[in-house]
Amino acid sequence: MTYVQGQTGEWEMVIGLEVHAQVTSKAKLFSGASAAFGGAPNAHVSLVDAGFPGMLPVINKYCVEQAVRTGLGLKAQINLTSVFDRKNYFYADLPNGYQISQFTQPIVGKGEIILDLEGGKSRTVGITRLHLEQDAGKSMHDQSPTETFVDLNRAGVALMEVVSEPDMRSGEEAAAYLKKLRAIVRYLGTCDGNMEEGSMRCDVNISMRRVGVETLGTRCEIKNVNSIRFVMQAIDYEAQRQVEILEGGGTIKQETRLWDTGKGITRAMRSKEEAHDYRYFPDPDLLPLVLDAAWVEAIKKTLPELPDEKKQRFISAYGLTDYDASVLVAEKASADFFETVATGRDGKLAANWVTSELFGALNKMGKTIEESPISGLALGGLIELISNDTISGRIAKDVFAEMLTTGNPAAQIVEEKGLRQVTDMGAIGAEIDKILAANADKVAEYRAGKDKLFGFFVGQVMKATGGKLNPAMLNETLKEKLKG
Repeated sequence: MTYVQGQTGEWEMVIGLEVHAQVTSKAKLFSGASAAFGGAPNAHVSLVDAGFPGMLPVINKYCVEQAVRTGLGLKAQINLTSVFDRKNYFYADLPNGYQISQFTQPIVGKGEIILDLEGGKSRTVGITRLHLEQDAGKSMHDQSPTETFVDLNRAGVALMEVVSEPDMRSGEEAAAYLKKLRAIVRYLGTCDGNMEEGSMRCDVNISMRRVGVETLGTRCEIKNVNSIRFVMQAIDYEAQRQVEILEGGGTIKQETRLWDTGKGITRAMRSKEEAHDYRYFPDPDLLPLVLDAAWVEAIKKTLPELPDEKKQRFISAYGLTDYDASVLVAEKASADFFETVATGRDGKLAANWVTSELFGALNKMGKTIEESPISGLALGGLIELISNDTISGRIAKDVFAEMLTTGNPAAQIVEEKGLRQVTDMGAIGAEIDKILAANADKVAEYRAGKDKLFGFFVGQVMKATGGKLNPAMLNETLKEKLKG
């Protein structure tokens, strides 16, 4: 548990997140206009999106299916009857003067997410609900010194708002929650999780209370934080800000705040609205959404293996550590790559090469796993050469570097460069004899009890042979010859 140390004692954070995830769909929630990112301003706008009088919304069945799929992935209750409401407020980029959303009867009810924390620890965070709603447009204040421009390309795009229970107690737990939620929707194909493009945005609700106190404090909401790093920074800052106010005898105002990335602070935006401020009422243009239980069950049968299940399988089938399995399943592409490398081979060795060598190289190159110059099959070929003693682990690193540069398979590089490991006992013994003869004084010191010199002899033999000797055979033979 992470506590905030104040001047008068310790305080506990109480954190809940509201994540807006854009549904992966070609069309918008209630119109046939394109939901693609980008495009010229106001190029993806139908008459429905623009709020023209008399234009009626028509539900996009695929968006509903994606919401159900996400709910099933969150192990949540799917509500066979849900209702679309009008959430009334005025914004220049909200043409109708209301947002079509869900309030009292959402499409998805209670679920859960399991957080992967440091040290192999985990904890469960409850999901309160997932509801469907349409996005607003975008007001652009930087196009003119005197005017605001409005782009309605995003207006009407389908969003899933995933609301958590206030179960998180630190910025690290909030980050773990976002990473797991993003992984789940990516595995499901229901949202691309791209926070930079705005297809996944987070509102952070945070309050503070004395350690040991059960009553919740007054919360503030930090709106539209668009990266996991900023979420952690905003939580840490806001927690400290609230503690200083409370310890100074002040009270926390329930309000909406913004995260100022430039100054690293939260700033007041407006006093927090309550549900009655939005004057919710069922949208008269849309009938209640009634789902067929058989249809929901059919969707459930198409779900892929999700991160938690895949992690447990990797641990049991490949003998991986909890940490390595968590790293590999964090992105579906990484998990798929690893399976290609590990199938029929040493799982632990495969995991080490993928997480340490390959991920390290890709990070330096600024490439993703999808852009890897070495395929999963090619890396698997390198691991086979290590496992069957064709090359040593040290030589394998040189071969790996060559594979990154040329794209050639490991076996070809080994043959062309003559890198095959020497396993002939006679040849190994002969090389050892040369080194021992050239270092008779050190041999005498070793035999007199200076055991640390063993590493010196290993290094000298390997240096003389270009690292081609089998390490296990070298160690065994060297020990025998040093006995005298």
